[in-house]
Amino acid sequence: MSDIVVPFTDLQRAYEAFKPEIDDRIREVAGSGKYILGEYIAAFEQAAAEYLGVKHTIAVASGTDALHLAIVAAGIGPGHEVITTPFTFAATVEAIEYTGARAVLVDIDPDTFNIDANLIEDAVTPQTRAILPVHLFGLPANMKQIIDLAERHDVLVVEDCAQCFGAAIDGQVTGSFGHAGAFSFYPTKPLGCLGDGGLISTNDPALNRRLRELRNHGISEKGEHVTLGFNSRLDELQAAVLQIKLARINDMNERRRQIAAHYNSVLSDAGAKTPRPSHGVHHVYAYYTILVDDRDTLRAQLRDAEIATALYYPKPLHKHVHFSTTCRFGPLNIAEQVAQQCVSLPIFPEMKDDEVDYVASTTAALLA
Repeated sequence: MSDIVVPFTDLQRAYEAFKPEIDDRIREVAGSGKYILGEYIAAFEQAAAEYLGVKHTIAVASGTDALHLAIVAAGIGPGHEVITTPFTFAATVEAIEYTGARAVLVDIDPDTFNIDANLIEDAVTPQTRAILPVHLFGLPANMKQIIDLAERHDVLVVEDCAQCFGAAIDGQVTGSFGHAGAFSFYPTKPLGCLGDGGLISTNDPALNRRLRELRNHGISEKGEHVTLGFNSRLDELQAAVLQIKLARINDMNERRRQIAAHYNSVLSDAGAKTPRPSHGVHHVYAYYTILVDDRDTLRAQLRDAEIATALYYPKPLHKHVHFSTTCRFGPLNIAEQVAQQCVSLPIFPEMKDDEVDYVASTTAALLA
């Protein structure tokens, strides 16, 4: 029995990697007396826009709010439909339903776990107003096909980028393809803060203006309440921390890719279906998820070996009580099959090489 214990993720290590800079910035922000919508928010928004290659970013209180406000700002509401995937976290569909619109669920691609772009067109109706692809686990969806389809049907594309900060297709970063992109900075995400946080990206100046009003109680630049808004402001402390981490996001993502490459090299011949992005697609591996025949037994054995695992997602959304009655959907066979076989292994930038080796070799031995 090895004496190595591998957590699924380690937020203490994530903090320690930036501790001197974060501690200095916390003191700086605390001493400034300016905590909401100040200079740190403005600086982070500018840096994020430059990184993503978009004209505007709007920092908000959470990734869920980012999705919700993006959909509201796009004018989507009761009587409308938004096409998305059943194999995602509930926030994707919650954000649609908050507006009074209806989510239409389309099955996933068996290789990428993202929405199957070949099936989207059959789900389009006169009520369709948007397609909401999720770049699941850090792997970009098939955006070329999705954008082409959206343009043909004159519908919007809102990207769920919660797990994919820094992912790209042929050098174009996710969050820059659609009408808007919605990011989460939950602490376990590739770019994570010290609490909740989110961001919306867009090239549309009108959408940018409306989102800035919506996040701050509907207040315009002139101080007038011009719409019914929300209280969804990222605070200055989180923005300051995110600005520090943004400067090193490429290094953190590359470490995730290195770990995933090692896992792939060891597990590909061990009976697991491993993630394999296509040429030109830059996967950032927010989660490293494989498919195995007996997922529950493997998890129990890995737990005995002191290796933590997680399930994303053990039940597709249409199998949950609420969403089974509120969403429109047809056959979702691939999503159901993947949900029964998926298991996620530890992957985070601060993992030590011996931990990576131990996870890979132990998992391979158990699958043999």
